[in-house]
Order: sequence, then structure tokens, then C-alpha cells
Amino acid sequence: MATWNLAARSIGSAVVAGLGFLRTSLAWGTRRKRRQDVLLALLRQLEVMTEEIHRANLIQQYRLTVDQMNRTIDDPSLADASSTLTDLTEGKRRQLLFANRQYGSLLLAHRIGACGWDELLGHLRVLCRNAVFAEYWDRTAEHRRSIPADSVEAQVGAAVDIMMEELAEDPEEWWIVGPSATGEPPA
Repeated sequence: MATWNLAARSIGSAVVAGLGFLRTSLAWGTRRKRRQDVLLALLRQLEVMTEEIHRANLIQQYRLTVDQMNRTIDDPSLADASSTLTDLTEGKRRQLLFANRQYGSLLLAHRIGACGWDELLGHLRVLCRNAVFAEYWDRTAEHRRSIPADSVEAQVGAAVDIMMEELAEDPEEWWIVGPSATGEPPA
């Protein structure tokens, strides 16, 4: 009987030790899982912050550009330094600079997520009906050729080109959005 008690105690001790080891292993596993979850949450927050900083930088850069355009519109002597368009009256140059600012504002709104693709196309469709914008778009076609083809700006420019073609072909029916100008932009 004494041998039996001794064996039972040894087995009991081994079971207790095994349970302790199992609890420790599970606790380490739980801690590790918790650390991984915290790390993933931090990485997601970092990704969101990085995107917000990118948007803030876009907005700041646009503010600087608009400030320069405002100075150019207000002071015709600066217009010659900032515009590559020739044979324009002072008034026409101001109009084209303003059309550029309108387009840039819509493009920025899309790039920072303030308006989606379909909303952007709607605003651009209205803008395309404006004669000054149409002239701006025609006169700056060469400028857009240097934009990388895979950029958001190139995608938006291609959509505006299609809208302008549709408007020129059929001014009465062009408002009906066809499949060519409604595709989603690249991610």
C-alpha cells in the first residue's frame, strides 16, 4: 500500500507539473497572440496615419498652387511667368487659369476621398459644358501627355477626353453616361 501511495503521489506530482507546464505554455501562447493582435492594430493605425499625412500633403501642395494662381490672376505681369499658353488676352489668360483651378480642385477632391469616381465624373460632365473649360482643355492637351499613364490624373484626363468627344459628337445626347467614361479608375 505504501508503494501504491508513493506511485500515486509521483503520478500526481507529474500530472500537477504537466498541468503547470500546460498552463504556462497556454499563457505564453495567449500572450503571444495578444502581442500579435496589438502589433497588427498598431500597424493598421500607422497605415491610416500615413494615408492621412499623404492627403494633408496633397492639400497643402494644392494650397500653394492655388495661392500662386491667385497671384497670377491678380497680377498680369506674373501670368507670363506661369503660363505657357501664348496669344491670349489678359482676360482670357485669367479665365483659363481659373478653369485650371476648377479642374485641379475637382481632381484633388477625388484624390483625397472627398468625392468618389462617379461623383467626380458628374462634376466633370457639368464642367465640360463650359466653353472656357473646353478651350482650356483643348489648349492644354499637350501638357497632359507628360503625365504618367498609370496615374489618377491620367485616368481622369482620359475620362474628360471621352466626355469632350461625346459632347462634340452629339451635344443633345452626350449627358447619357456611356460605358466608356464610367469605368472605375485604377486602384
